[in-house]
Amino acid sequence: MQRTVVVIPCYNEAARLDTEALLGAVRAAPMLSFVLVDDGSSDATLELLSSLRDRAPEAFEVVALAKNQGKAEAVRQGMLAAFTRSPSVAGYFDADLATPLSELAPMAQYFDDTRVHLVMGSRVKLLGRHVSRSPLRHYLGRVFASSASMILGLEVYDTQCGAKLFRDTPAIRSLFESPFSVTWTFDVELLARLAALAARGEVLVPERSVVEHPLAEWRDVSGSKLRPDAALRAVAELARLWRKYPRTARR
Repeated sequence: MQRTVVVIPCYNEAARLDTEALLGAVRAAPMLSFVLVDDGSSDATLELLSSLRDRAPEAFEVVALAKNQGKAEAVRQGMLAAFTRSPSVAGYFDADLATPLSELAPMAQYFDDTRVHLVMGSRVKLLGRHVSRSPLRHYLGRVFASSASMILGLEVYDTQCGAKLFRDTPAIRSLFESPFSVTWTFDVELLARLAALAARGEVLVPERSVVEHPLAEWRDVSGSKLRPDAALRAVAELARLWRKYPRTARR
C-alpha cells in the first residue's frame, strides 16, 4: 500500500470504536496511519483516542475539537491534518467501521491509474459480496442517490458511503480548504467542488477521475447517529447545493 492516512471522525464512540481493528490494521500495513478526530464528545471518546495514540504514536494522531461541530467539519479538520503528513493517499472511514478496514487495500489499488483522484466505496448488493443494509435505508438511499446524480450531472450510485480515499494533490487539498455549506450531505458537495475544479481544468472530469469501488463487505452497525429528521434535512441540503453549484448541476 502507498503511504496512506485515514481520518476517523468520532462523536461519542467510546462504547463501540473497535480499537483492536485499528491497531491490527497498522501492524499489518506499516505505510498506514490514522488521524482520529474527537468531535467534542461528551463521553470518554477523547480518552480512548488518546490511549491509542499513546500505544502507537507513529500510527495515530488525535485532533480534538473543543465542541461538537458535526461530521462534515470533523472530516474536514481531519483531512487537513492528514495532508500535513505528506501521504500519497488520504481519506476517511466511518468510526463504526461499517466498511471494514480490509477494503483499504483494494480501494488504494485504483490509484495505480494516475488519472484517478478519488475512490468511493459503493454499497452495491452483488452475488459474492456481503452488503447487509436495512431495506428502508437501501430504498431511501436510492432516492437520495438519484437526486444527487441530477444535481451533480453525474451517474453516481452511492455518494453517502462513509469510505473515501483521495490522491494527495494541491487540487484535492483545495477541496477541504473552506468549511462545507451543508452537514449531512457534504459528500455531495465534495463531488460538486471536484466538478468545479474539472470545469477550470485543474483535474480531469469526474467521469475519468472518480471511481466507485463495489465493497466486498458492508454492514449496518447499531448506534447510528442519524436522527429521524435526517431525510428532510438531506432534501433541504440538496436544494441548497443545487442553488450554490448551478453550473455543476446543469453542465
